[in-house]
Amino acid sequence: MKMTPAMIVLERALAAASLRQRTIAHNIANINTPGYKRQDVSFASKLSRALGLEPRLPLRRTNPAHLPAAGLDINPEVYRDNSTSMRNDGNNVDIEREMVDLVQNTINYNFAVQQLNTRLAMRRYVINEGRR
Repeated sequence: MKMTPAMIVLERALAAASLRQRTIAHNIANINTPGYKRQDVSFASKLSRALGLEPRLPLRRTNPAHLPAAGLDINPEVYRDNSTSMRNDGNNVDIEREMVDLVQNTINYNFAVQQLNTRLAMRRYVINEGRR
């Protein structure tokens, strides 16, 4: 089955939400580890750039075979937040922030699943109606 660009973005969003879930759980597990720096996942800024929501130099395609799937090469990456320190031992994990991030990530994941299910349901409908 050929995936549309929207389905590819939704698939990547689900992968990012899954990675962010594991990262948040890792942060919470290390809340009392001296010197631990929290980690986060960068995906939203990459997605904005890929969707053209951030200003950038536009590319012009002279042939449809050039630059395949340009803009859809968005993969989540884990980075370490070294900018703050919550305690004297160097740990910067804030449980309240992690819980808010966890709730927001759950909402984003459920939204992506719902959108992907809707797109797949439309395809199933077209396939089943074609058999009558």
